[in-house]
Amino acid sequence: MENMQTIVLWLGVCLTLVISTQANPVAPQDPALPCLAPLQWEGRIVEYDHSTGRNTRASMSYDGQNQRIRILEQKRGHVPCKKYFEYIYLFQSGVMFQIEQVTKQCSKLALTQAWDPFDIPLNSTYEDQYFIGGPGDMIEVQEWSDRKPARQNEAWLGVYTVKDCYPVQETYTRNTSVTTSTRFFDLALGISDPSVFTPPSTCQSALPVRMTSAC
Repeated sequence: MENMQTIVLWLGVCLTLVISTQANPVAPQDPALPCLAPLQWEGRIVEYDHSTGRNTRASMSYDGQNQRIRILEQKRGHVPCKKYFEYIYLFQSGVMFQIEQVTKQCSKLALTQAWDPFDIPLNSTYEDQYFIGGPGDMIEVQEWSDRKPARQNEAWLGVYTVKDCYPVQETYTRNTSVTTSTRFFDLALGISDPSVFTPPSTCQSALPVRMTSAC
């Protein structure tokens, strides 16, 4: 009888611990280092320019290993006279190609910005960890920024998945008036067609000025 009472007592203690843990889940600990993002992937993006209120939807091929990016703007409905472009950024060569999707007219411009990979720099500041969506979605992400201990306003904020370290969103503030937020989705590992980084033959006689999307 005494053994039975002991077993019942232990069961009660265990049940109390389980209920307590569920009611008060342990908050995630700050990770020592950020995760390592994949070097090559393809997917879709939406970039929002806060200064103009304009969204740009596109397909992206990202090759961090060779420092190159290809962006193909997606057509959304019928907009009279609007031009859609393909962009090929070759950072190791220091050039960017802009190709009009219909006529294949091409512009070749020098890249003024340095290579900035889609990853989490090792000196980043951990901000938060949480699940995206509602109950059962279970997509866990972490937020990192370039904020320093003095609590200055961050110029970069990145949200990456915990499981595979895929980018979910990045927000840049380049000055007080220009801020862009980019959302990433439908990502797949690797590059299915490396030829997308090769400019078309029309770029052999490329223009030295950037084309506009207006008529």
